[in-house]
Amino acid sequence: MKLFLGLLIIAIGAFCQSSCYVPIRRIKDWSWESYWLVQGIFAWLIFPLLGALLAVPEEHHLFELFAAADSFHLWMTILFGVLWGVGGLTFGLSMRYLGVALGQSLALGTCAALGTIMGPVLLNVFFPETNPLQSLTYSVIWGVVITLIGIGTIGIAGSLKTKETNAEQQSVAEFNFPKGIAIALLAGFMSGCFNVGLTFGADIHFAQTSVLYASLPATLLVTLGGFVTNAIYCLIQNKKNATFSDYKNVSVWGNNILFCLLAGALWYSQFFGLSIGKGFLTESPVLMTFAFCILMALNVVFSNVWGILLKEWKGCSKKTIWVLILGIVILIVSCFLPQLI
Repeated sequence: MKLFLGLLIIAIGAFCQSSCYVPIRRIKDWSWESYWLVQGIFAWLIFPLLGALLAVPEEHHLFELFAAADSFHLWMTILFGVLWGVGGLTFGLSMRYLGVALGQSLALGTCAALGTIMGPVLLNVFFPETNPLQSLTYSVIWGVVITLIGIGTIGIAGSLKTKETNAEQQSVAEFNFPKGIAIALLAGFMSGCFNVGLTFGADIHFAQTSVLYASLPATLLVTLGGFVTNAIYCLIQNKKNATFSDYKNVSVWGNNILFCLLAGALWYSQFFGLSIGKGFLTESPVLMTFAFCILMALNVVFSNVWGILLKEWKGCSKKTIWVLILGIVILIVSCFLPQLI
């Protein structure tokens, strides 16, 4: 029952994340770089800070924790957050050169797989005496493989959709397979750095902290690193596109701040849910290791469910819809499979 509850909480977080673009559609008269920066303040600073405070016992404070933490682990956690921020920025380029179906499948598949595997591998490089590779069991590897198959199946459905509806004809006008593959793999690799950061920061918490909140301080450090990357890029774009005036448009501030706040809260819910959910998975080392991959798989599932509800698959043949459903089913099965093997 505890395992099911943990997976359910992670699923709720994934659903919230896949919904975070809904409030963004209600933002008015701001350029992409302006609203991305403002929602990032909520998603990568304010809400992660509030989450991390839940991990602080009475008569202690957060900076006390960071000051006492091992400096190598602390800075590696932030560094991989910076790298994760690069992944978010390059994610869109993969779809520009490959289309949404192929670009998203490659990037998310790489993120899910490498995000699960890289942490133990890199820890083994620095601290082989702790034998971190023991967490990459046969069951975990099989779970990653099945997840990749599911994401690939949805990618095939997306490709069929494109051929049938020509919905992405314009967006793939710059189709460049070699460049697109390289960028998609880079985006997936960098995005997977989020979980690597969490791995390096796994011990950054107070001894009295509940296991439910134990990874929230590390989450703050990772998102802080990602915020730095995104903020620099957005401010450069503000200057390049002369869009600093967006922040002076007071007539839309109330509306835009509200929807940036909602988008930020929904986005952060995935990693808040990941922390809480893993607190119920402690009896299963396999699911603890595989949890990030589960989160990415469910992000893909719910993103495509939203696509169905918003009629983005309208006009597709029954064959394409069944391929999409098959991919979704494979991803759902992949969440439970490692525990069954």
